[in-house]
Amino acid sequence: MATPEVEISKNVLMDIAATTLDGIEGTEVAAAALKVGEVLRNQNPGRKARALRVSREGNDVTVDVGLNVEYGRNLNATAEKVQQAVCENIELMTGLKVRAVNVTVQNVCLPKGSGA
Repeated sequence: MATPEVEISKNVLMDIAATTLDGIEGTEVAAAALKVGEVLRNQNPGRKARALRVSREGNDVTVDVGLNVEYGRNLNATAEKVQQAVCENIELMTGLKVRAVNVTVQNVCLPKGSGA
């Protein structure tokens, strides 16, 4: 008996990565930078474009994320925490192999609720 094939959409991979990132204290996904004339397609109304991209080649996944990190946090340690959490969650939930989680710290910002 043939094993049925299961397809995991790119949107599911994006949601796993985004939910993981939302749970990491002191970080937020940066807003996506648009090039002149670029139009956002397939964006849900009310949902801002974020600097998060997932690409897949067969069973290999690569995640690129731009982050805003709170001032005072260790940038290397925070980026490593993000890489580890995203990799673990995608691999655990999908069985796919994460080849890379590329993190770019785009901004350092004041902590939320700092009143500044």
